[in-house]
Amino acid sequence: MGQWGLGDGLELLSLLHHRQTQTQSNTRLLVKVFEPNPINDYELKLLWDQSQSLISQPHLQPIANAILKAKPARIIGCQRLIFDDGRITVDLHFGDLHTSLTNLPHSPVHPIQQWLVLPHLASQLSSKQVWQMARLSADDAQLIGVNLAETVQQLAHCSGFSTLYVRPESLNGDASDALQSQIITDEILLHERKLLRQQADTAQAFTPKPAPLATKDHPVAIVGGGLASANLMLSLAERGQSSILFCKDNELGQGASGNRQGAIYPLLTPENDELSRFFQQAFLFSRRRIEALSHASKMETDAAPTITAISHDFCGVLQTGHDERSQQRLDKIIQSQDWPAEIAYAVDANEANEIAQIGIDKAGFFYPLGGWVCPFEYAKAAVDKASQLANVQCHFNTEITEIECDAQAWYLHSQGQRFGPFRQLVLANGAQLTQFSASERLQISPFRGQVSHVPAQFKLSQLATVLCANGYLTPSHQGLHCLGASYVKAAEHFDFCPQEQRENLGKMQESYPNQTWVDDIDISGNSARIGVRMVTRDHFPMMGCAPDVAEILARYEQHQLNQQQAEQSKHYWQTTPAPILDGLYILGGLGSRGLSSGPLAAECLAAQLTGEPLPLDWPTLNKLSPNRMWLRKLLKGKAL
Repeated sequence: MGQWGLGDGLELLSLLHHRQTQTQSNTRLLVKVFEPNPINDYELKLLWDQSQSLISQPHLQPIANAILKAKPARIIGCQRLIFDDGRITVDLHFGDLHTSLTNLPHSPVHPIQQWLVLPHLASQLSSKQVWQMARLSADDAQLIGVNLAETVQQLAHCSGFSTLYVRPESLNGDASDALQSQIITDEILLHERKLLRQQADTAQAFTPKPAPLATKDHPVAIVGGGLASANLMLSLAERGQSSILFCKDNELGQGASGNRQGAIYPLLTPENDELSRFFQQAFLFSRRRIEALSHASKMETDAAPTITAISHDFCGVLQTGHDERSQQRLDKIIQSQDWPAEIAYAVDANEANEIAQIGIDKAGFFYPLGGWVCPFEYAKAAVDKASQLANVQCHFNTEITEIECDAQAWYLHSQGQRFGPFRQLVLANGAQLTQFSASERLQISPFRGQVSHVPAQFKLSQLATVLCANGYLTPSHQGLHCLGASYVKAAEHFDFCPQEQRENLGKMQESYPNQTWVDDIDISGNSARIGVRMVTRDHFPMMGCAPDVAEILARYEQHQLNQQQAEQSKHYWQTTPAPILDGLYILGGLGSRGLSSGPLAAECLAAQLTGEPLPLDWPTLNKLSPNRMWLRKLLKGKAL
């Protein structure tokens, strides 16, 4: 369902409550709300506390509390909120209405069936916007409104919508409350919708949409045992989709997800570009996942498997500069945008000291919703929850050494065993992502990272927030702090390195000179953990269809660039879907921010595999595409 406007949110509460109480437990609802004015949980609470409607309808309070607990933020873009184990999903699209609609991919399998137009935004509807709404909708979709103006009704009819006029008190999605309706069956208008969808797909040939083949009887195969693969399994399970995970280790989270503590906070840029906006959306989504799983772990019953408790603390993250250049960069980020306070805000030296509870004595940028989390417990909890919702299997100590495609199905090989056939195969195996011939040309690089474990003692033990400067330092957990991390490309070995241990300490000494608590950092125990991060040059993860590099190169040779052919070749790549390996998908390249980016990337891939609407727009999906490195050059007419 689509909702044009959020307003005070009461219509949304009524709709969600109605669906919770009136529909069967196996049905699912996705509501996409488009609102030009971002609002956060604090502002919503003020509205609801003052609302007589909410006071007179106490049955709406539980869903209102759930939305407030999800902490929507005043950011531009889409925020996905998931309730009731995936049975209810709300996408809050904040920002320019026309941009939000135009950049949103349509879902041919699950189009929008109904639009609710709220009165405060009805006058802002234009012909272009209504046609974009039609592009995203089913051919028989309805447009519902209270006291719809004749001009709005005419716009709706001219784009192929049937309209319903409802009583103001009946905004619960029940068509039986309609007082007036008009059904449109104009074949010409429906054809116009089809053309709009085709034009949108052609314009986004850069990022081909996978054909949704997954069914509950055909499990999705996932290679990998880290945070990304675990969250993909959970997102699929919320849709009732079965999956089988293949992990080379004896338990989850033994690769890059194996650290005791990892910092979680958004990556911001001075321009607040697609990278910055994606990480804000992703960070908030991951934070909600952690809280939902943590709540579920406390609600154990005899009928459900135990969910692993996730060690975490949303104690905030304090970022400071460590030299003149880094301080200038941080100042540029702080000063370039009017950042929502729930995302980040500037603090002076005294405020930094108060937040950290130890001496910082320098100004910084504080992320109040950030903190730290144990990645491997996060992964285990996600799989535990998935096992409650769908038919999932985990094969441990099963290293996949080869994958092959035969008759549009994929097979996996491990120590003489052959698994398959699978219609859909996802490679989410971290440092081993490029080990197969089908993925070896992915433009992604491994970086070794050593995280030092130091005992909590003296003043250091009082640290109350995550510090991020030249390296990071976490508050203590089980008597230890995590200090790190090294960043070594193409490392020769993955053994403990005394030099990197000293460098981790040196980063804190450089970042916070003359602070006595730095002397309390004791690395002499040589306790550390080494992992490998897979990093992309543009810092975006890779999510989506696996590129067919051989076919790309073959077509490139066919359209070899010269002065006469350059424009023709650029046009070809702009209008032709990027070559992909059918049924093979990539989920990786999470770098050092996987705790923030991995869960939302997994959620988007699960939506793609099952043909559901996505919480990301086309520009962001293009940035995530595993095909992007080659296609960017080809679209610009550059040589590979």
